[in-house]
Amino acid sequence: MTNNKNLASKLTSILGFIRTSVNQEKQYLYHLENASLTLYLVNYLANCSYISSSIVTVINQRDGWIVNIQIKSAIEPQQEKNIQAVFNELGVVYTPSKLINSVLMKLESGATITEVMRQYHVSLVSHGVPKCDDIEVFRTDVIKGLGYCPQYLA
Repeated sequence: MTNNKNLASKLTSILGFIRTSVNQEKQYLYHLENASLTLYLVNYLANCSYISSSIVTVINQRDGWIVNIQIKSAIEPQQEKNIQAVFNELGVVYTPSKLINSVLMKLESGATITEVMRQYHVSLVSHGVPKCDDIEVFRTDVIKGLGYCPQYLA
């Protein structure tokens, strides 16, 4: 039994899975360095017809971006490998802090973006269908407010 738990734990970290449930729902959580990589990834996900029922959450932090994707439907093994390859090329598997874990759980329970941002004081840029526009607007507004472009917004 212990060997099975160790094997499952290793597979989880290697593949970037946070959770795989009985209904084939998969969740990937990655950290990306800057807005350009995040835009590329969200655009890729938006154009993947085989993950149309997925929910993508984008969170901005001072040191980069957290992208969470929940794939609600079963996908082919090759399609899953393609998604993993893109994620691994652009970012690194992210182990959520208690705060980020709470944020994701609250969103999953049906709370609105505004409610979650107020309660947890995080910058939720997007949640739902993958949209690059939300990231572009966020990036533009922050740069205007700061008067310069920090590395994580490049």
